[in-house]
Amino acid sequence: MDRVRATKKPVLAFSSAYVDDGMMLAAHASEVWVDPLGGAVVAGPGGDRLYFAGLLERLKVNAHIFRVGTYKSAIEPYMRSDMSPEAREDAGALYSALWEEWKADVKKARPAADLALVTGQPAAWLAAARGDAAQAAKQAGLVDHVGDRVAFGNRVAKLVGKDDWSENPGSFLHTELDPWLAANKPGKSGKAIGVVTIAGEIVDGDAGPGQAGGDRIAELLDDALQDNLAGLVVRVDSPGGSVTASEEIRRAILRHKARKIPVVVSMGNVAASGGYWVSTPADRIFAAPETITGSIGIFAVVPTFENALGNWGVTTDGVKTTPLSGQPDLAAGLTPETQDMIQSVIENGYARFLTLVSKSRGKTPAQVNEIAQGRVWAGGPARQIGLVDQFGGMDDALAWAAQKAGLKQGEWHAKYLGTSPDAYHSLLQMLVGNSETDIRAPAHDMVALLTVQQAGLTRRLTSDLERLLGARGAEAYCLSCPRQPQGTVSRTDSGVLRNLALLMRD
Repeated sequence: MDRVRATKKPVLAFSSAYVDDGMMLAAHASEVWVDPLGGAVVAGPGGDRLYFAGLLERLKVNAHIFRVGTYKSAIEPYMRSDMSPEAREDAGALYSALWEEWKADVKKARPAADLALVTGQPAAWLAAARGDAAQAAKQAGLVDHVGDRVAFGNRVAKLVGKDDWSENPGSFLHTELDPWLAANKPGKSGKAIGVVTIAGEIVDGDAGPGQAGGDRIAELLDDALQDNLAGLVVRVDSPGGSVTASEEIRRAILRHKARKIPVVVSMGNVAASGGYWVSTPADRIFAAPETITGSIGIFAVVPTFENALGNWGVTTDGVKTTPLSGQPDLAAGLTPETQDMIQSVIENGYARFLTLVSKSRGKTPAQVNEIAQGRVWAGGPARQIGLVDQFGGMDDALAWAAQKAGLKQGEWHAKYLGTSPDAYHSLLQMLVGNSETDIRAPAHDMVALLTVQQAGLTRRLTSDLERLLGARGAEAYCLSCPRQPQGTVSRTDSGVLRNLALLMRD
């Protein structure tokens, strides 16, 4: 939008109502319109989250916590009823950095906007406009015009002309995106620089889109080995997830790096925990000031129900041949040996994570440990401590890769790895599952092998409780990061017909 305005062309924005992200975007328009029944609300980052310690205690469920990292607060909801001082410190620093960046960006784009009033005294600000949120937004300088979509369209028509083919009020000459893209296809001359996207929670298997299936992304990368790419750009927009899936993707990226081509990471909104794990092979990491990254830590949660079942008179007894026989025992709990083994695996995973980051960032493991501990960083502080190299988006990452490959403008093009299946194929896949790959045993680390018996407990639970009870194994996941929409169902719930078949079989 800034680049278009720099060419002296107007940029117009319209919305029924604006909230934080939309307001930040609209601030860069030359004219901002809002519907008379709409307005603008700026809440700022932050808010409350759920804590389940009281509920688990009431249900007599024991949540066994295994973690490394002072700030790895992802497991706090299962062991506390409030936020720990360490987690509060981490979240406060993160949200403060994001908030200051937002205000600086909007203020620069719209200097006349009264952000102090809008964010500091929101009730008084709205009351002064007698509850008319649209007029309040205009008076505060957040928007320029109040009008409905027809009025907005008429304004655009004065600039570009009326659409004579349309009888709809407020129509104006325009080009739909799809025809424009068809008429302006990106060039394919010169050498190809591959682009692979890791978006959503990183999970084992072939999940996607909406989730980053480790098998699927690794296969895309391995197939591209035959393309003789001049470079590779990895777009990461993920809060992390499965350690095994993250490692599978990382190894696939390394197979490209072994060919002596530049590997660049372009971070989106979030590239934390497992999202940072897959970024470690990069020669250069680009991020935005608002990117949420870091969260270098490992955890696992294993619930058992000995107290709950005992309350109903259910007891256990049997014969064991080793300390691991029957473990994890949902009714009797975890043996000390099992708990020690899981904690050892978590600590080893954290040490491995530190080693990967230290080699990638040119630091010692001890230096990385000081900025790790599960702590989450905004893009600005992350750049200062060396977790990212410079600010920039996809275009900057591609240009850097091309330069390192010795290619000039016009001597290269971006090649996006992977194709989207047609809608009919996607519908069938959701109904019946993912054919042979859907029933293949997913990859498991040792923690998941010890907890796989609990997979069935997740089928009726969602959100944080699903994460607590799911057989996920060791995770590098950032629960301090914003939730992302999931585009697919989980592996345990995929396929309506498949689930019916499983029910009949059981």
